[in-house]
Amino acid sequence: MKLFGREEGRGAEHFEVQHDDAEWRRRLTPEQYAVLRKHATERPHSSPLDREFRPGRFLCAGCSQVLFDSDTKFDAGCGWPSFWAPREDAVATSTDHSFGMIRTEVHCARCGGHLGHVFDDGPEPTGERYCMNGVALKFEPE
Repeated sequence: MKLFGREEGRGAEHFEVQHDDAEWRRRLTPEQYAVLRKHATERPHSSPLDREFRPGRFLCAGCSQVLFDSDTKFDAGCGWPSFWAPREDAVATSTDHSFGMIRTEVHCARCGGHLGHVFDDGPEPTGERYCMNGVALKFEPE
């Protein structure tokens, strides 16, 4: 899987689930590590989860926290799994100044893993599009 992105990781914030770099590398695939810990982005249309619409839940690939329910997923046509709302208290956001633009980064509130970004061009009822890297997620069907 081809990835692109920046090399910086999250700062020294405190999260419920914490591991040193060596342990994250051991627990995650190289692609998951690049996205979740180093803020890389998978290529659009590369994740099977972009086309996953069965009933179920989407979990953080780093710590298994439930992040999104399938009834909030929609086809945004952007090439990444997209949702109009996360589960309550499942994600947190921060300002991302990479690539010469300002975006709102979304990360797992439990482990701090980078998930993607949120934009204000989504459907009702929220008008938000949580554009997530599929490699940062796991799907658990109902």
